[in-house]
Amino acid sequence: MTISAKTCGLSTLDTLNAALDAKAEYVGFVFYPPSPRNIDFEQAKKLSDAVGSRAKKVGVFVNPDDEFLTKAIKAAKLDYVQLHGNEPVERVQYVQKRFNIKVIKAISIASVSDISRAREYERYADILLFDAKPPVDLENALPGGNGLEFDWKLISGKKWNIPWMLSGGLDATNVKEAIKISGAKIIDVSSGLEEEPGRKNNEKIKAFMDAVQDID
Repeated sequence: MTISAKTCGLSTLDTLNAALDAKAEYVGFVFYPPSPRNIDFEQAKKLSDAVGSRAKKVGVFVNPDDEFLTKAIKAAKLDYVQLHGNEPVERVQYVQKRFNIKVIKAISIASVSDISRAREYERYADILLFDAKPPVDLENALPGGNGLEFDWKLISGKKWNIPWMLSGGLDATNVKEAIKISGAKIIDVSSGLEEEPGRKNNEKIKAFMDAVQDID
């Protein structure tokens, strides 16, 4: 079984190169100021230039306006825009057409009803991303990257008409089980590669990617 991986929240050339050397197929840059993984447009350009064509570049946004998207897409030469807020399907369609770019729509999952909501986006997004919905009482919760898992059985056996990614609390110790239960072909990881929020660890990156590539 071939599993693709997206290493997200990269902010330094050192950790970016570690992800690229480990054969990550997608690299994610966060453009969301409240996040400890946020980068500015100057950082984004340097990182993007270092990627070249070695991986697909994904920009992660939360309810961005057009001006902000324009600047980020240009700076990072993005291949994908990941919408991780409460953007409606109309916004997904608009971003695709306005910027001529592929869109990943993140869906926060906690129950069966969230799976039904994901179906609304299936006709419009290019890729769906299933992440854990943070509990309402979680202090300083972010839309994603909280290091939380959801019940992978909720998406087990589900058929989708477009590709999808699994995210939420993944690391080198649980990724094999997550893939086995969910059936994911693409996985997305951020906090599971970190020493602390926003600070990636090269050894954790390698260990995670080794675990993924060891799946048969």
